[in-house]
This record gives sequence, C-alpha cells and structure tokens, in this order.
Amino acid sequence: SAAYPGNSVGAVVDYVTRMPTQFEAHGKAGFSSQFFNLYNTQTTYNGWESSTSVGNKNGDFAWWLDFSRTDSNGQPLTFATRTVSNGNPGATGTAVSGAVSALNANNAPIYVIAAGTQYHTKQDHVKAKFAYDISPELRLSYLLGWWQNTSEGNPTSYLTNAAGKSVSSGVINIGGASYAAMTGADIPLTRESQVHFMHGLSLKSHTKGEWDWEVAGSLYDYSKDDKRQNAATNTYPAAFTGGAGTLANGAGTGWNNLALRGTWRPQGLSGAHIADFGYQQDNYKLQYLTSNITGNWLSDPAGAGASNIAGQSHINSVYAQDAWRFADKWKTVLGWRYEQWRANGSSTSGVNPAVDYGSRQESYSSPKAALSYQLREDAVVKASLARAVRFPTVSELYGATATPTTQYVNDPYLRPERSVTGELTHEKYWQEDVLRLTYFVENTLDGLYSQSLLSPVNPATTITRVQNVGRVATQGIEAAYNGVDVELKGVDANASLTYTNSVIKENNGFVTTPGDTIGKQQPNIPHWRASALLTYRWSQKLNTSLGARYSSMQYRTLNNSGVNGYAYQGVSPFFVVDARLRYQITKTANEETHLALGIDNLNNYTYWNFHPYPQRTLHAELRVDWK
Repeated sequence: SAAYPGNSVGAVVDYVTRMPTQFEAHGKAGFSSQFFNLYNTQTTYNGWESSTSVGNKNGDFAWWLDFSRTDSNGQPLTFATRTVSNGNPGATGTAVSGAVSALNANNAPIYVIAAGTQYHTKQDHVKAKFAYDISPELRLSYLLGWWQNTSEGNPTSYLTNAAGKSVSSGVINIGGASYAAMTGADIPLTRESQVHFMHGLSLKSHTKGEWDWEVAGSLYDYSKDDKRQNAATNTYPAAFTGGAGTLANGAGTGWNNLALRGTWRPQGLSGAHIADFGYQQDNYKLQYLTSNITGNWLSDPAGAGASNIAGQSHINSVYAQDAWRFADKWKTVLGWRYEQWRANGSSTSGVNPAVDYGSRQESYSSPKAALSYQLREDAVVKASLARAVRFPTVSELYGATATPTTQYVNDPYLRPERSVTGELTHEKYWQEDVLRLTYFVENTLDGLYSQSLLSPVNPATTITRVQNVGRVATQGIEAAYNGVDVELKGVDANASLTYTNSVIKENNGFVTTPGDTIGKQQPNIPHWRASALLTYRWSQKLNTSLGARYSSMQYRTLNNSGVNGYAYQGVSPFFVVDARLRYQITKTANEETHLALGIDNLNNYTYWNFHPYPQRTLHAELRVDWK
C-alpha cells in the first residue's frame, strides 16, 4: 500500500483501539514459570504481571487509564566459551572443573564455561487516552504513555577450583590445557534504568461521506536510558560491590512523526472510487554517550568520555492511491509514494576529535499496483506488484563506535534497500471460512546486513560492519486456512504452510573470504515454515486451544557456515507445541471472571536463534471485567 513507508516492506500490523462508550473496568493477574535446563544451568525462572484499567464516556468526553506491572526473571541468553583447539598443553593457569563439552555453530568442539545476561526485570507502564467529540463527525484524541524499566544482568561461572570455589578470572586450565583468562567481557554484570515517554495527538473526521481527513502527530522520547556495566578488568564477585566500569547514556534518543491523511469518495464518477492521499514526516534521533567509571560502576557518576555517537534522519513523504471498482467483478488499486530522506551523524572516541560524517539527501519514488477479479461469488483472484524503499536507520549508519584503529567501523554511506515485490493470490470462501493460496516473488537490491569487507583505507585489513548486500532474490508459495465451526460445531481452525527460497545473487562483502556468500540462503529465512491452531469450545464457559509451530533449517550468517543450529549463536529448526485452557468462572450483567491456564513449548523443545528460546513454560491468568 502506498499509505505505508518503505520500512514496512516485510509486514504491517495496524492496531486500532477503541474508546469506552460507558463505564468499564478490568483487572488481570498473571504468573509464568519456566524450568530451564541447559549446560550447567538447571533452575526455575518465574515471572509475575498484573494490570488494571478503567474508563468511561461522559457526554462528548471519553477517557481510559491503564496501569501494568511486570516482575520477571529470564533465562540466560549468552554463554562464555573456549575453543578446545586453542588450548596450550601444560599446567599453566588454575585447574578447573565444571566446563561443559559442546559443539559450536560450526561444529567445532568447545567448552562452555559461564552463562550470562540472565536478567531480573521490573517494568511499569501507564497509559492514558482521552477523546472529545467536537461534533458528531469530528473527534480530538490524545494519548500519553509512560514506561520505566530496571534490570539486573548477572552471570554465572560454571568453573570451580580444586577447593570447590567459583573461578571467574585469570588463566584457566581444563584437562591439562590452558586457555585465555576469564575477564569481565566473558561474564559481564549490567544494571539498566530507563524511563520513556510517548505522546500522541490526532484530530479526525468520520463522516463516511465524500470527504474524511485526519491530522496525527506522535513523539517518543528516551527521557532516561542508562546502562551500567563492569569493565573487562573487573570480574565478579568483586564487581558485585564496585570497581571500574562504564555508563552508556541514551537520553535524547527518540523520534517524532506527523501524518496528514485524506480520503475522497467521489460521487458521480465511473465506477466506485475510494482515493487516499497524504503527507508524512518522520524524524529519528540517536544519541549515546558512553563514559568510563574508575571508582564504583554501580553508583558513581559518569567520568571521562569513552565514546559519543549521534545521528539524525528525516523522511518527508507524499502518497496517493485509488481503489477503483471499474467493472462488476473487477477492482484495481493504483498508488504512488514519493520519499525524500536526509541523514547526518558524528562519532567521537575518547579524547580524539569528533568524526563528522556529513549530511546526505536522497529521493525515491515507489509505484504500487493491484488487480482483483471475482471468479465466482465464493472465489477471488488477486495480483499485486509494488516497489518499496527502506532507508538505513540512524543506528545502522552511526550506531557503532569509531576508535583510532577502526575509524571506518561506521559506514555513513550505506545505500537504501530497494525491493520489488509481486504476489498472485487465490482465495476461496465457505461461509466464515477462507482458504488462501499465494505465490510471491521479491527482488531486493542493497539489503542491509552485518558482514566483513576489506578496509577502504587499508586493503590489508578486514573490518566488520553493516554493509549492503548487492541482490537477494526470493520466491515462494504459501497456503493458509482460517475456519470457524469447522465440520464439528465449536471447532475453530487456523493453519499455514510456507515454502521460501531466498538466495544471495550479488554481494561485494563477505564473512570469511571474498565470494563466500554468493548462492547462499538469506539468513533467518527457512525453506519451510508452518503453523496450526485448533480451538474447541466445549461449552459457553470452557474452551481449549492447541497450537503448533514448525521451521526447517535456517542460517544466521550470510555464508551459511552455521551448519549446527542447535548451539549457542546458531539458528535451529524447531517444532513447538503450545496449549491453553480458558474457563469462565462467573458471568452476570455487570461482571465476568475468567481463568486461563497454558503451557508454552509443551514438548520442551530446545531450539535456538543465536540465544536459546524458552523451554517448557507454565502460565496462569485471572481476569475480571466490570461494566
């Protein structure tokens, strides 16, 4: 659709929330518990969530308040390792036990020596929505969102010495071979504190007549965004109480958006037309100052600057499209979008002068076209072809830190991704059921991925950063079914099956050696993906659901070197089953109470996407609704 910017080329999720028409209130309390068993971590991680909301409409004024609280312990996400072949035979280092023998994503033998990034997170969220009907056809709305997060990231060493005491620093000796010293980089401690605000304001008409329009603006602000971390030379347990570290301050990062939209339903023209048009402005800002702390990294203020990255991007867009039913069984949508993009940024490392990357400006047009034909009353065929342009984000352009030895770790000259996507779809209907079959193709130029290339300054040096992949060609087919009361009354079914072949056709960058990505699969795109959800309504009070998700082999790197997906930093196939039960405890004219119980990953499948996914997790939720 021309109404959406180019960064929506993958998918669009459009949430439309309602305002109350009478008094209503809701309360919910939930609990989850996961028993996690991987390497030398065997424990249970629990989480709690509670929320309440209340709203009403008084005359022309409607309001809604929502509050929620989450307190959760998550599983470890990263692991410190040593490659077995890198060991030096001898008695150097502290003899340790507890290392776990495993294989890495390339099937090389490794030792897993510690678990990291196990977070204890507390989040609070407040949302307030207000709406005033200036007239029956014109509404003014305002939204305020406040979110705060505090988290503690703690590591766990798997290693112990001969006396049974934990080992977390120094050269280690495993099985008669010494390995590189453990440092704070292997087992980092982190403390995060964040406060973000969001504002939204809109004025919208809803006449459903010949003309309707909307003016909408939003603002998202990182009011506070601090991340503290111990230094590489500061290992725990000493780091739990202080010592050197860093403070990364992201305050000032955020974005703001403005949209002017109109809809025209002309009367008297040939056929039925619905024309949409508009103007959008999107502004993004990145600001991160990282400072050294020499005293107590947990509490001391920022010290000398270690790096300072900053960037801004601006997109101005205009679009127009017309949905035209030009014949009894035919409908077409023709659209066009024009986008002008500007960006600038800078980077500073320590006491070195700032590197100013200068300013850029580029403009692109994106045509869109779709055609549908009603084969029969219960079947339709649709075809579409569109271009979309995704501009590099400020983080992709300027988010890495330049140092005296890697001045070109950023690439401020990244080219936008340009995709041409086509689809051919057949849909068949049976009452409330629909079966869809879609063939799709996509050709993407200058895709954005992190990869290596030879330094433009020193061709003998290889650097790794976000780079453009010349061309990726994708094609596939998808079948999807949505059914209500399938065969047996009370049964709802949803299922999909997708085959995709996405291949890198052109690329100047590489992972290990030049040319090693040509002809490889695009990362994180499996050949096969499937899902199914079956719900049975046993009675008006009780229903149960069973869902399943499947993915075939996929890769994390552009050269597809990760042949072992079932490993840290790998991407694995998976087949996961989820179950849920929902029971209506009470129901009156003014109140409903529901209990829900569920099990995610019922079959306790261990699968990965760089980090391990959650293992079997139990859920319980109690919800009360009043009106």
